[in-house]
Amino acid sequence: MTSTNTPNSVHTLTTTPLTDNLVHGAIDIERTARGLLPHRLPGWARAQNTDGQLAMAESQPSGIRLAFRTRATVVELDTVPTKRVYVGVPPRPDGLYDLLVDGRLAGQGSVTGGDILTIDMSAGTYEHEEAGQPGTLRFDGLSDADKTVEIWLPHNETTELVALRTDAPVEPVGASGRKVWLHHGSSISHGSDAASPTTTWPALAAALGGVDLVNLGFGGGALLDPFTARTLRDTPADMISVKMGINVVNADLMRMRAFTPAVHGFLDTIREGHPTTPLLVVSPILCPIHEKTPGPGAPDFSTLASGQLRFMAMGDPEERAQGKLTLESIREELARIVAQRAADDPHLHYLDGRELYGEADHAELPLPDSLHPDAAAHRRIGERFADLGIGPLIDQPNGRVSI
Repeated sequence: MTSTNTPNSVHTLTTTPLTDNLVHGAIDIERTARGLLPHRLPGWARAQNTDGQLAMAESQPSGIRLAFRTRATVVELDTVPTKRVYVGVPPRPDGLYDLLVDGRLAGQGSVTGGDILTIDMSAGTYEHEEAGQPGTLRFDGLSDADKTVEIWLPHNETTELVALRTDAPVEPVGASGRKVWLHHGSSISHGSDAASPTTTWPALAAALGGVDLVNLGFGGGALLDPFTARTLRDTPADMISVKMGINVVNADLMRMRAFTPAVHGFLDTIREGHPTTPLLVVSPILCPIHEKTPGPGAPDFSTLASGQLRFMAMGDPEERAQGKLTLESIREELARIVAQRAADDPHLHYLDGRELYGEADHAELPLPDSLHPDAAAHRRIGERFADLGIGPLIDQPNGRVSI
């Protein structure tokens, strides 16, 4: 089986129109001049956002996949990727697509070229240049048996869908019968530094837990935004988890006085649409630079010479007394808030993020850039969340669980 960027005309291929029912895991699908652009925030929420980082993150299709039934032995997908270019930082590798056949990894590939997004982290600017032509992702050598084919789009690369071609008819996948898990979190939930789209920790946890994932993990964007809470409120789900804390610290966005009512408001909004849905609040995993030191966080460009850009905490630990937030103080407050609310909300639960990745894990699998877990740590977090998060929630239809 091969995957390439070059079409091959040995087989007679038929184009199947790209329609919404082929795209799974998206909140909204924008119709562009070139095709379809999946989003993880609805249009009305995007209109309320002015942050370039979040605009980029929500358009990166973490957890979004094409899914269909077919007997095709050849599948081609034309896309226009958006490549990120960071000023002063070595080029990033092309985004990776995962091909799953009946739930098993059967191929991987990338699409070169495309549009360019130039990011200057020191200036906080995002400049998009629409310069690319579509590229072709090709998978061949597939069995001619009837099967479910999934193409998981790159979790860290905005991907415009242009055309789908196969050598046999395509039918949308019907309802899976699995429960829907709706998750919100930071870049770690988005999949930063994971090996591929099906190996982000939420994708791994969903596969192990037997649930369908809708991933609203936004790199740099888990900031208790009201429009994100309303999106969670309005999205159908059988279980919900919200992982909050690290972005609030490394953005140095608020003090404890603002954080506490913001968390309450965020949860109140979710409960407007999901009054009894099992809801799990997850505090940050271990991140030593911010455990006792407030933000802001910043890239340490002096580390580029080592080949690995690292991040550092710029705050002063003494400022915690003035209400500046650290991961330690956020965990304490989230635990307190959930305990208070759970007295009237038996479907609300709390999970300390250090149970997913703690001190022993950091000693074995340190954060390469001081902020994000690597591929091996993503796998560990996903396996643990399937057991500590999804397992208890999915096994209790009335949501009465103890975590």
